[in-house]
Amino acid sequence: MKKLISLSFAISLTTVLFAQQTPTAAIKQTINTLTDAIRKGDSTLLRSVFAKNAEVQSVSMDKTGKVSLSTTSADELATEIGTPHAAIYDERNVFGDIEIDGPLAIVRTSYFFYLGATFSHCGIHYFQLVKMEDGWKIAHIGYTVRKDNCAP
Repeated sequence: MKKLISLSFAISLTTVLFAQQTPTAAIKQTINTLTDAIRKGDSTLLRSVFAKNAEVQSVSMDKTGKVSLSTTSADELATEIGTPHAAIYDERNVFGDIEIDGPLAIVRTSYFFYLGATFSHCGIHYFQLVKMEDGWKIAHIGYTVRKDNCAP
């Protein structure tokens, strides 16, 4: 009987804690779900964190210093992530600023990207999230890609 009471208390406490999740925690959870989906190669989970018509833009420089801007849809990213690949895509974020204005949030993270256990590149993410009926969704990701000045 004591175990049943303890279990019941734990379940009710968990329900209260999830119901009281702060907007900042919910936003971080959305971004962490994105990185979990990337790590797992799970395109369905990845699609679940994006708003309709979301896009992803990367900015990089080639060896001559020429800037390259590449734009893709979240759906194309999900297809790429869900396509079998030899090494695990392991993206590690370090949260920086999170600014929330009503239903819009802007999040800055530093990130370090590994192919399996091998470091590949780093950069900065800027996420735009929108608070929808079913939670915070990513509307846009802009990020840089570089191989130097990284401290993984």
